[in-house]
Amino acid sequence: MKTLNLLGFDFGASSGRAMLGTFDGEKIEISEVHRFSNDPVELCGRFVWDVPRLFYEMKQALLKISRMNVKVDAIGIDTWGVDFGMLDKAGRLLGLPVHYRDARTTGMPEKVAEVVPTVELFGRTGIANNIFNTLYQLYAMKEEGDPILEMADSMLFMPDLLAYLLTGKKGTEYTIASTSQMLNPYTRDWDKELLEKLGIPTNMLGEVKLPGEVRGTLLPQIAKECGVDEIPVIAVGGHDTASAVAAVPAQSDDFAYISSGTWSLLGAEIKEPLCEEGVMKASYTNEGAVDGSIRLLKNIMGLWIIQECKREWDRRSDAVGFAELVEMAMKAPAFKAMIDVDDVCFLAPGDMPARIQEYCKKTGQEVPQGRGEISRVIYESLALKYRWAIEALETDMLKKPVKVLHIVGGGSKNVLLNRFTAEAIKRPVITGPGEGTVIGNLLIQAKALGAIEDIPQLRKVVEASFPTDTYLPESDGKAWDEAYARYLELFVK
Repeated sequence: MKTLNLLGFDFGASSGRAMLGTFDGEKIEISEVHRFSNDPVELCGRFVWDVPRLFYEMKQALLKISRMNVKVDAIGIDTWGVDFGMLDKAGRLLGLPVHYRDARTTGMPEKVAEVVPTVELFGRTGIANNIFNTLYQLYAMKEEGDPILEMADSMLFMPDLLAYLLTGKKGTEYTIASTSQMLNPYTRDWDKELLEKLGIPTNMLGEVKLPGEVRGTLLPQIAKECGVDEIPVIAVGGHDTASAVAAVPAQSDDFAYISSGTWSLLGAEIKEPLCEEGVMKASYTNEGAVDGSIRLLKNIMGLWIIQECKREWDRRSDAVGFAELVEMAMKAPAFKAMIDVDDVCFLAPGDMPARIQEYCKKTGQEVPQGRGEISRVIYESLALKYRWAIEALETDMLKKPVKVLHIVGGGSKNVLLNRFTAEAIKRPVITGPGEGTVIGNLLIQAKALGAIEDIPQLRKVVEASFPTDTYLPESDGKAWDEAYARYLELFVK
């Protein structure tokens, strides 16, 4: 086969990048073309995404491709979940997409539950009851009387919106739509009856399609401005976690995964959704996978907490890198205190070190002091949360053992957290590739172009192309067992 040059745009909650993948049919090599920060802004009382800036950065990447004199065969885009933009009948963007951390959804889960009980809502959608879900964002707009909701002719999730800005073609990709709490997980289509019951318009919703669709080609004016061809834009796993999970280099089905970054998305792959009340109570969710199956997973607050701590420490004094924070954590005492990383007090930006200290004080624990102790509390607490989530997954949902944990994404490079995780869960932890999301994005493009047959073959390409590291439990586990017992006593009622 001819070598494919593929361009993947991967937008995270705090940064974005464009990566070039060169695929020869057996292995893929990747290189960074462009990297940029993703800086949401407070504007007119709302916390919003700076979409014009993101569009500008995509064009900067295309300009760099032009200068590299590379002929690109396709483009794919993935982003975080739940957030969206709205277009009017003329195809114009109505305002800027609101950030999932904006306060407008405060109280919305309770208001929705008055109309549709929470257990019924989970049974219908299979999606965990997170305050930032698209459903609650739309309900907040309805409650506020937001005119955009009435003016909207189309609602596009972030990867579909960015693809629209490049191509002028609208579309709704399955994996990103599945994060909304508005999809029937059995039919893989909108639950319009649910939305009508809540008074949310449905005319703005597009047909849901699986990844692999050629959405369109670059608009002629964009291609000309950037000096590139009218390149096809392919709908990949638009939800970054879906693309990342596709790139897990597993060759059996007895694994769990974590896509590790700002969030830790921990779960397993299943054929059909699990929408029982016990799954809901464990805060697991049924999101779409790139092949149309289900990613049963739990959203765990990941490296967000340490990122916010670092931001606050850097503001107060000399900046230190994450590697230095890991070194400080290694020297700090073990199990001085612990936190439930998913407590709502850690969700919003702010003075995270102070929040951790206050939380430990409030829960009757010793209060950690300094960067090293606080960092260690975060990493140990994450590992303990992973253990709880895996035990719930295998015992209450899969009804079979999880034999190995694969960690992909940027967080897979954190050696201390990987080591803590292996000790806490008492199973092998295999890490890598660190660029799992964009690799999945690129290889799903290759699959859409006919160069890869299915997901098992895609995973063999990943395994052949990138090294992994394996972490095994090294201690007798007693200290971790004692810490876990304390964790359960403190946080699992």
